Amino acid sequence: MRIGMALKYSGGFKEAVAELADYEKAGLDIVFVAEAYSFDAVSQMGYIAARTERLEIASGILPIYSRTPTLLAMTAAGMDYVSDGRFTLGIGASGPQVIEGFHGVPYAAPLGRTREIIEICRKVWRRERLEHDGRHYTLPLPPEQGTGLGKPLKLINHPVRPRIPIVVAAIGPKNVELTAELAEGWEPIFYVPEKAADVWGPSLAAGKARRDPELGELDVIAQAFLAIGDDVAGLLEFGRPMAALYIGGMGAKGRNFYNDLARRYGYEKEAEQIQDLYLEGKKDEAAALVPGELLEKMSLIGSEGFVRDRVQALKESGVTTLNVTPLAGTHEDRVRLIETIKEIVR
Repeated sequence: MRIGMALKYSGGFKEAVAELADYEKAGLDIVFVAEAYSFDAVSQMGYIAARTERLEIASGILPIYSRTPTLLAMTAAGMDYVSDGRFTLGIGASGPQVIEGFHGVPYAAPLGRTREIIEICRKVWRRERLEHDGRHYTLPLPPEQGTGLGKPLKLINHPVRPRIPIVVAAIGPKNVELTAELAEGWEPIFYVPEKAADVWGPSLAAGKARRDPELGELDVIAQAFLAIGDDVAGLLEFGRPMAALYIGGMGAKGRNFYNDLARRYGYEKEAEQIQDLYLEGKKDEAAALVPGELLEKMSLIGSEGFVRDRVQALKESGVTTLNVTPLAGTHEDRVRLIETIKEIVR
Protein backbone atom coordinates (compact mmCIF):
# COMPACT_ATOMS: atom_id res chain seq x y z
CA MET A 1 0.00 0.00 0.00
CA ARG A 2 1.43 3.38 -1.05
CA ILE A 3 1.20 6.47 1.12
CA GLY A 4 0.21 9.68 -0.64
CA MET A 5 -0.53 13.21 0.49
CA ALA A 6 -2.30 16.15 -1.05
CA LEU A 7 -0.07 19.21 -1.25
CA LYS A 8 -1.36 21.93 1.07
CA TYR A 9 0.15 25.34 0.49
CA SER A 10 -2.05 27.82 2.36
CA GLY A 11 1.11 29.04 4.09
CA GLY A 12 2.97 29.43 0.81
CA PHE A 13 3.58 27.13 -2.14
CA LYS A 14 7.38 27.28 -2.17
CA GLU A 15 7.47 26.67 1.56
CA ALA A 16 5.22 23.62 1.19
CA VAL A 17 7.41 22.18 -1.56
CA ALA A 18 10.55 22.74 0.53
CA GLU A 19 8.94 20.58 3.22
CA LEU A 20 8.30 17.75 0.76
CA ALA A 21 11.93 16.64 1.05
CA ASP A 22 11.26 15.70 4.67
CA TYR A 23 8.11 13.80 3.76
CA GLU A 24 10.02 12.03 1.00
CA LYS A 25 12.63 10.89 3.54
CA ALA A 26 9.84 9.78 5.88
CA GLY A 27 8.54 7.39 3.23
CA LEU A 28 5.89 9.38 1.38
CA ASP A 29 5.37 7.72 -2.01
CA ILE A 30 3.25 10.16 -4.01
CA VAL A 31 2.03 13.76 -3.76
CA PHE A 32 -1.24 14.94 -5.34
CA VAL A 33 -1.57 18.51 -6.63
CA ALA A 34 -5.06 19.93 -7.01
CA GLU A 35 -6.36 22.29 -9.66
CA ALA A 36 -9.76 23.80 -8.96
CA TYR A 37 -9.90 27.54 -9.61
CA SER A 38 -6.57 28.35 -8.01
CA PHE A 39 -3.11 28.44 -9.61
CA ASP A 40 -2.71 25.89 -12.36
CA ALA A 41 -1.37 22.53 -11.16
CA VAL A 42 1.09 21.95 -14.00
CA SER A 43 3.55 24.74 -13.20
CA GLN A 44 3.51 23.65 -9.57
CA MET A 45 4.11 19.98 -10.41
CA GLY A 46 7.06 20.94 -12.58
CA TYR A 47 8.52 22.83 -9.65
CA ILE A 48 8.01 19.78 -7.40
CA ALA A 49 9.73 17.54 -9.96
CA ALA A 50 12.80 19.76 -9.83
CA ARG A 51 12.89 19.75 -6.02
CA THR A 52 12.39 16.02 -5.35
CA GLU A 53 14.14 12.82 -6.39
CA ARG A 54 12.02 9.75 -5.67
CA LEU A 55 8.55 11.11 -4.93
CA GLU A 56 5.84 10.32 -7.46
CA ILE A 57 3.77 13.29 -8.59
CA ALA A 58 0.10 13.21 -9.57
CA SER A 59 -2.40 15.79 -10.72
CA GLY A 60 -5.31 15.55 -8.38
CA ILE A 61 -7.10 16.42 -10.63
CA LEU A 62 -6.85 18.19 -14.01
CA PRO A 63 -10.41 18.88 -15.22
CA ILE A 64 -11.19 17.25 -18.56
CA TYR A 65 -12.94 20.36 -19.93
CA SER A 66 -10.26 23.01 -19.48
CA ARG A 67 -7.69 21.51 -21.89
CA THR A 68 -7.96 19.71 -25.21
CA PRO A 69 -7.32 15.96 -25.05
CA THR A 70 -4.08 16.41 -26.96
CA LEU A 71 -2.86 19.11 -24.58
CA LEU A 72 -3.59 16.81 -21.64
CA ALA A 73 -1.47 14.15 -23.34
CA MET A 74 1.35 16.61 -24.13
CA THR A 75 1.29 17.94 -20.58
CA ALA A 76 1.47 14.45 -19.09
CA ALA A 77 4.32 13.48 -21.41
CA GLY A 78 6.20 16.66 -20.50
CA MET A 79 5.65 16.13 -16.78
CA ASP A 80 6.77 12.51 -17.06
CA TYR A 81 9.92 13.70 -18.84
CA VAL A 82 10.96 16.35 -16.32
CA SER A 83 10.23 13.98 -13.42
CA ASP A 84 12.10 11.02 -14.96
CA GLY A 85 8.98 8.86 -15.17
CA ARG A 86 7.38 9.80 -11.85
CA PHE A 87 4.15 11.33 -13.12
CA THR A 88 0.55 10.14 -12.89
CA LEU A 89 -2.18 11.92 -14.86
CA GLY A 90 -5.16 12.38 -12.58
CA ILE A 91 -8.25 13.60 -14.42
CA GLY A 92 -11.88 14.19 -13.55
CA ALA A 93 -14.99 16.00 -14.64
CA SER A 94 -15.03 18.53 -11.77
CA GLY A 95 -18.52 20.08 -11.67
CA PRO A 96 -20.75 22.57 -13.48
CA GLN A 97 -20.02 25.38 -11.03
CA VAL A 98 -16.31 25.40 -11.89
CA ILE A 99 -16.45 24.32 -15.53
CA GLU A 100 -19.26 26.61 -16.64
CA GLY A 101 -18.65 29.35 -14.07
CA PHE A 102 -14.85 29.68 -14.23
CA HIS A 103 -13.99 28.23 -17.65
CA GLY A 104 -17.15 29.11 -19.58
CA VAL A 105 -17.37 25.65 -21.13
CA PRO A 106 -20.58 23.58 -21.22
CA TYR A 107 -20.55 20.74 -18.70
CA ALA A 108 -21.69 18.01 -21.07
CA ALA A 109 -21.11 14.28 -21.59
CA PRO A 110 -18.45 13.71 -18.90
CA LEU A 111 -18.40 9.92 -19.39
CA GLY A 112 -18.10 9.99 -23.16
CA ARG A 113 -15.45 12.69 -23.05
CA THR A 114 -13.41 10.82 -20.43
CA ARG A 115 -13.42 7.65 -22.54
CA GLU A 116 -12.25 9.49 -25.66
CA ILE A 117 -9.63 11.52 -23.77
CA ILE A 118 -8.04 8.34 -22.40
CA GLU A 119 -7.95 6.82 -25.89
CA ILE A 120 -6.44 9.97 -27.43
CA CYS A 121 -3.81 10.35 -24.69
CA ARG A 122 -2.57 6.80 -25.18
CA LYS A 123 -2.36 7.29 -28.95
CA VAL A 124 -0.26 10.42 -28.42
CA TRP A 125 2.09 8.64 -25.99
CA ARG A 126 2.55 5.78 -28.47
CA ARG A 127 3.51 8.42 -31.05
CA GLU A 128 0.83 7.33 -33.49
CA ARG A 129 -0.27 9.76 -36.17
CA LEU A 130 -3.25 11.21 -34.40
CA GLU A 131 -6.57 10.36 -35.95
CA HIS A 132 -9.72 10.09 -33.88
CA ASP A 133 -13.32 10.02 -35.03
CA GLY A 134 -15.41 10.19 -31.88
CA ARG A 135 -18.70 11.62 -30.79
CA HIS A 136 -17.05 14.44 -28.85
CA TYR A 137 -13.63 14.87 -30.47
CA THR A 138 -12.60 14.58 -34.11
CA LEU A 139 -8.92 14.78 -35.04
CA PRO A 140 -7.91 16.23 -37.42
CA LEU A 141 -10.74 18.74 -37.50
CA PRO A 142 -13.02 18.06 -40.51
CA PRO A 143 -12.69 20.57 -43.38
CA GLU A 144 -16.28 21.74 -42.95
CA GLN A 145 -15.48 22.79 -39.37
CA GLY A 146 -12.25 24.64 -40.07
CA THR A 147 -9.84 25.59 -42.82
CA GLY A 148 -9.42 22.05 -44.11
CA LEU A 149 -5.65 22.29 -43.55
CA GLY A 150 -5.50 20.04 -40.48
CA LYS A 151 -3.42 16.88 -40.91
CA PRO A 152 -2.64 13.87 -38.73
CA LEU A 153 0.45 14.58 -36.65
CA LYS A 154 2.38 12.62 -34.08
CA LEU A 155 4.19 13.79 -30.97
CA ILE A 156 7.67 15.06 -31.88
CA ASN A 157 9.32 13.94 -28.66
CA HIS A 158 9.75 10.35 -27.52
CA PRO A 159 7.95 10.00 -24.16
CA VAL A 160 9.75 8.43 -21.21
CA ARG A 161 6.95 5.85 -21.06
CA PRO A 162 4.53 4.84 -23.81
CA ARG A 163 1.74 4.57 -21.25
CA ILE A 164 1.60 7.06 -18.39
CA PRO A 165 -0.69 5.97 -15.53
CA ILE A 166 -4.13 7.56 -15.63
CA VAL A 167 -6.21 7.99 -12.48
CA VAL A 168 -9.85 9.04 -12.73
CA ALA A 169 -11.72 10.74 -9.90
CA ALA A 170 -15.16 9.14 -9.97
CA ILE A 171 -18.06 8.35 -7.65
CA GLY A 172 -21.07 7.87 -9.94
CA PRO A 173 -21.93 4.28 -10.94
CA LYS A 174 -21.31 4.68 -14.67
CA ASN A 175 -18.15 6.74 -14.19
CA VAL A 176 -16.74 4.19 -11.74
CA GLU A 177 -17.51 1.41 -14.22
CA LEU A 178 -15.68 3.30 -16.97
CA THR A 179 -12.73 3.91 -14.67
CA ALA A 180 -12.43 0.25 -13.73
CA GLU A 181 -12.45 -0.63 -17.42
CA LEU A 182 -9.96 1.92 -18.77
CA ALA A 183 -7.81 3.58 -16.11
CA GLU A 184 -4.82 2.51 -14.07
CA GLY A 185 -6.27 4.08 -10.94
CA TRP A 186 -9.52 5.18 -9.32
CA GLU A 187 -9.85 7.99 -6.78
CA PRO A 188 -13.21 8.23 -5.03
CA ILE A 189 -14.00 10.82 -2.38
CA PHE A 190 -15.50 10.15 1.07
CA TYR A 191 -14.41 6.52 0.92
CA VAL A 192 -15.94 4.28 3.61
CA PRO A 193 -14.48 0.76 3.31
CA GLU A 194 -17.47 -0.96 4.93
CA LYS A 195 -19.81 0.62 2.35
CA ALA A 196 -17.59 0.36 -0.73
CA ALA A 197 -18.73 -3.07 -1.93
CA ASP A 198 -22.43 -2.19 -1.65
CA VAL A 199 -22.10 1.23 -3.27
CA TRP A 200 -19.48 0.57 -5.95
CA GLY A 201 -19.07 -3.21 -6.15
CA PRO A 202 -21.36 -3.82 -9.15
CA SER A 203 -19.82 -0.93 -11.10
CA LEU A 204 -16.28 -2.08 -10.38
CA ALA A 205 -17.11 -5.65 -11.36
CA ALA A 206 -18.75 -4.59 -14.63
CA GLY A 207 -15.79 -2.39 -15.58
CA LYS A 208 -13.15 -4.97 -14.63
CA ALA A 209 -14.91 -7.59 -16.76
CA ARG A 210 -13.95 -5.50 -19.83
CA ARG A 211 -10.53 -4.43 -18.51
CA ASP A 212 -7.42 -5.05 -20.61
CA PRO A 213 -5.09 -7.31 -18.57
CA GLU A 214 -2.15 -5.16 -19.66
CA LEU A 215 -3.47 -2.39 -17.41
CA GLY A 216 -2.77 -4.49 -14.33
CA GLU A 217 -4.77 -4.30 -11.13
CA LEU A 218 -6.79 -1.16 -10.48
CA ASP A 219 -5.04 1.19 -8.04
CA VAL A 220 -7.71 2.27 -5.53
CA ILE A 221 -6.85 5.60 -3.88
CA ALA A 222 -8.67 6.49 -0.67
CA GLN A 223 -8.42 9.87 1.05
CA ALA A 224 -8.32 10.24 4.83
CA PHE A 225 -7.42 12.73 7.54
CA LEU A 226 -4.65 11.29 9.72
CA ALA A 227 -3.96 11.82 13.43
CA ILE A 228 -2.71 9.20 15.86
CA GLY A 229 -2.97 9.43 19.65
CA ASP A 230 -5.27 8.98 22.61
CA ASP A 231 -6.45 12.60 22.59
CA VAL A 232 -7.04 13.34 18.92
CA ALA A 233 -10.75 12.54 18.57
CA GLY A 234 -11.59 16.24 18.45
CA LEU A 235 -9.70 16.54 15.18
CA LEU A 236 -12.58 14.75 13.46
CA GLU A 237 -14.26 18.15 13.48
CA PHE A 238 -11.81 19.33 10.80
CA GLY A 239 -13.73 17.18 8.33
CA ARG A 240 -17.10 18.79 8.95
CA PRO A 241 -16.78 21.99 6.88
CA MET A 242 -15.40 20.16 3.84
CA ALA A 243 -18.03 17.41 4.04
CA ALA A 244 -20.78 20.01 4.35
CA LEU A 245 -19.36 21.98 1.40
CA TYR A 246 -19.41 18.95 -0.87
CA ILE A 247 -22.63 17.33 0.34
CA GLY A 248 -24.48 20.63 0.63
CA GLY A 249 -22.91 23.17 -1.67
CA MET A 250 -21.27 21.45 -4.65
CA GLY A 251 -24.05 21.74 -7.17
CA ALA A 252 -27.77 22.32 -7.04
CA LYS A 253 -30.78 20.34 -5.94
CA GLY A 254 -30.85 17.12 -7.92
CA ARG A 255 -27.38 17.79 -9.39
CA ASN A 256 -24.92 17.14 -6.59
CA PHE A 257 -22.87 13.96 -6.98
CA TYR A 258 -21.57 14.10 -3.39
CA ASN A 259 -25.04 14.49 -1.96
CA ASP A 260 -26.07 11.45 -3.99
CA LEU A 261 -23.15 9.50 -2.50
CA ALA A 262 -24.16 10.40 1.07
CA ARG A 263 -27.65 9.15 0.29
CA ARG A 264 -26.25 5.90 -1.12
CA TYR A 265 -24.31 5.49 2.11
CA GLY A 266 -27.63 5.53 3.95
CA TYR A 267 -27.70 9.14 5.13
CA GLU A 268 -30.71 10.25 3.08
CA LYS A 269 -32.28 12.48 5.72
CA GLU A 270 -29.01 14.09 6.74
CA ALA A 271 -28.00 14.69 3.11
CA GLU A 272 -31.24 16.49 2.39
CA GLN A 273 -31.03 18.65 5.50
CA ILE A 274 -27.36 19.51 4.94
CA GLN A 275 -28.08 20.59 1.38
CA ASP A 276 -31.11 22.68 2.33
CA LEU A 277 -29.20 24.51 5.06
CA TYR A 278 -26.08 25.02 2.96
CA LEU A 279 -27.97 26.42 0.00
CA GLU A 280 -29.73 28.80 2.40
CA GLY A 281 -26.33 30.09 3.48
CA LYS A 282 -26.43 28.36 6.87
CA LYS A 283 -23.05 26.68 6.52
CA ASP A 284 -22.34 26.15 10.22
CA GLU A 285 -25.73 24.56 10.80
CA ALA A 286 -25.17 22.32 7.77
CA ALA A 287 -21.76 21.24 9.04
CA ALA A 288 -23.20 20.37 12.44
CA LEU A 289 -25.49 17.81 10.78
CA VAL A 290 -22.70 15.83 9.07
CA PRO A 291 -22.96 12.42 10.75
CA GLY A 292 -20.15 11.73 13.20
CA GLU A 293 -20.15 8.11 12.08
CA LEU A 294 -19.37 9.20 8.52
CA LEU A 295 -16.49 11.42 9.67
CA GLU A 296 -15.05 8.59 11.75
CA LYS A 297 -15.40 5.86 9.13
CA MET A 298 -13.63 7.84 6.41
CA SER A 299 -10.78 9.01 8.66
CA LEU A 300 -7.65 7.68 10.28
CA ILE A 301 -8.05 9.64 13.50
CA GLY A 302 -7.67 7.84 16.80
CA SER A 303 -5.38 5.61 18.81
CA GLU A 304 -2.71 3.63 17.02
CA GLY A 305 -4.80 0.49 17.51
CA PHE A 306 -7.81 2.18 15.94
CA VAL A 307 -5.76 3.38 12.98
CA ARG A 308 -4.29 -0.09 12.48
CA ASP A 309 -7.81 -1.55 12.40
CA ARG A 310 -8.96 1.09 9.92
CA VAL A 311 -5.95 0.46 7.66
CA GLN A 312 -6.77 -3.24 7.70
CA ALA A 313 -10.38 -2.48 6.75
CA LEU A 314 -9.17 -0.29 3.90
CA LYS A 315 -6.82 -3.00 2.65
CA GLU A 316 -9.55 -5.64 2.78
CA SER A 317 -11.88 -3.38 0.78
CA GLY A 318 -9.28 -3.10 -1.99
CA VAL A 319 -7.48 0.16 -1.25
CA THR A 320 -3.89 0.21 -2.55
CA THR A 321 -2.97 3.88 -2.02
CA LEU A 322 -3.75 5.94 1.08
CA ASN A 323 -3.92 9.66 0.30
CA VAL A 324 -3.65 11.15 3.80
CA THR A 325 -3.82 14.62 5.27
CA PRO A 326 -1.67 14.59 8.42
CA LEU A 327 -3.14 16.74 11.18
CA ALA A 328 -0.63 18.10 13.69
CA GLY A 329 0.55 21.44 15.00
CA THR A 330 4.09 21.36 13.64
CA HIS A 331 5.84 20.23 10.51
CA GLU A 332 7.95 17.81 12.53
CA ASP A 333 4.87 16.14 14.00
CA ARG A 334 3.28 15.84 10.55
CA VAL A 335 6.44 14.17 9.25
CA ARG A 336 6.30 11.74 12.17
CA LEU A 337 2.72 10.90 11.24
CA ILE A 338 3.87 9.94 7.75
CA GLU A 339 6.62 7.77 9.25
CA THR A 340 4.11 6.08 11.55
CA ILE A 341 1.46 5.39 8.91
CA LYS A 342 4.16 4.08 6.58
CA GLU A 343 5.21 1.61 9.29
CA ILE A 344 1.59 0.64 9.98
CA VAL A 345 0.82 -0.21 6.37
CA ARG A 346 3.91 -2.42 6.23
